[in-house]
Amino acid sequence: MNNNLNKTVQFIDLGLIDYQEGWDMQEKLFAEIIDSKVANRGIAPEKQKTTSNYLLFCQHPHVYTLGKSGKNDNLLINEEALQEIEAKFYKINRGGDITYHGPGQLVAYPILDLENFFTDIHRYMRFLEEGVILTLADYGIVAGRIDGLTGVWLDAIEQQNLRKICAMGVKSSRWVTMHGLALNLNTDLNYFQNIVPCGIDDKAVTSMATEIGKQLDMNEVGAKLKGHLGRLFEMEFA
Repeated sequence: MNNNLNKTVQFIDLGLIDYQEGWDMQEKLFAEIIDSKVANRGIAPEKQKTTSNYLLFCQHPHVYTLGKSGKNDNLLINEEALQEIEAKFYKINRGGDITYHGPGQLVAYPILDLENFFTDIHRYMRFLEEGVILTLADYGIVAGRIDGLTGVWLDAIEQQNLRKICAMGVKSSRWVTMHGLALNLNTDLNYFQNIVPCGIDDKAVTSMATEIGKQLDMNEVGAKLKGHLGRLFEMEFA
């Protein structure tokens, strides 16, 4: 194990980027970190090179992505209908089921070597959720978790009108992470009607704009989320 811990995280705001292009960038950075860890094998700890960490923020054009544990049937429209609504569909290598990404949604991809922070995937997932929960609290939105369901939910305590506001799905190998979370800000929620979101057919999806009644500034919300994640993980942004 590399004892030269590096909590410096390079933050990159990619803006609106095609899903495949963003995925390719994730895969490249993910592979570079893995390669660095493999290269450190057999080297004395004091001579090992530190591994890099990244946090990518972006938005995607309309796209549906299906995780490894998802079911094709949870996409409710065919290829022709996808073209009509100008949406793409990808089967990808994260956990979880199907979700939607589109303009007005803040997507965060932490590509971290967790050996620089802590080696606990459960804790990692809860920190991502907590970063979102704290960000929503900044806007007066009370959010929380539901046992057995990943992501961030509204009305999580009473559970009388559950609404999912943030979906999550990650991949991890050798303690390196990719994929991440998608927080609905000004998202067109109509696109969720074409899927069974995250494979859950009895709970609604919402957005910050829907809950507050006005559009949100993406950069402002992104800055708050970045700050909360930075504090939770004790990141040092480059």
